[in-house]
Amino acid sequence: MSAFGVLLSAPADSETCTEIGSHLGNGCQFPAPTAAIFDWAPLATYHLFGVPIEVTKPAILLAIGTVLILAFFFVAFRKPALVPSRTQSLGELGYTFVRDQISREVIGKDGDKYVPFLVSLFFFVWVMNLFSIIPGAQFPVTSRFAFPVGLALVIWVLYMFLGMKKQGPIKFFTNFMFPPGLPKPIYVILAPIELLSNVIVRPFTLAVRLFANMFAGHLLITIFSVGAWYLAGPQVLGWIGATGSFAMTVALSGFEMFIQFLQAFIFTLLTAVYIGGSLHAEH
Repeated sequence: MSAFGVLLSAPADSETCTEIGSHLGNGCQFPAPTAAIFDWAPLATYHLFGVPIEVTKPAILLAIGTVLILAFFFVAFRKPALVPSRTQSLGELGYTFVRDQISREVIGKDGDKYVPFLVSLFFFVWVMNLFSIIPGAQFPVTSRFAFPVGLALVIWVLYMFLGMKKQGPIKFFTNFMFPPGLPKPIYVILAPIELLSNVIVRPFTLAVRLFANMFAGHLLITIFSVGAWYLAGPQVLGWIGATGSFAMTVALSGFEMFIQFLQAFIFTLLTAVYIGGSLHAEH
């Protein structure tokens, strides 16, 4: 059963029952969406070296999105032509957008070698977000905290590795912990704050920012979707409310499309900032 179905099958309290919502099979209480709509029962469970691996809807969407992205860029650049096809033109547009508007703006031309990674990251996050408004999927994969955390950890490892390789293991830390030109007593307070900020807070906020936006957006759209279904009934006022709730669902879905793109852009932009900080000492 889907999360939406679980909401509509919630038991109703007959003492508070009104005509509004009485067309639902469960009675008339409003089945208010909660964080439970983000929990999916496993469709299958496998064991690898004794460790259970559950296949859920978000995991399936993750696999589908990955295959779609790989297939798109494979078709776009399999046989590049001087006069590009529509698919190649779209692929080149996406690549140059990330290169010119993110990588070169933040890192500079020496960041061109990281553009393929940034392009992959941008489209991956964007597609995972877009699943929220695609019929049949209707769930943003990045609203499950584990997925943004996984991406943030990959970026954190890259940030630390490049920084230590480029600046040296010790110099990398001292460059952001002890910026020059400040009174020495200030370093007693500043150094641990900078260490905490760069090593722990950065990856944490990177993951939370993406997760929180997708979580809130999906929950909000679900509330108005359920509200439209709940209010639709024999009463005229109910249909007016249902129409307004449905209109809000459509409007929020359009707004969510913008947020989905924006969050993919911000996530990739911050990744470029971290890579730039690793390649160049912050002071």
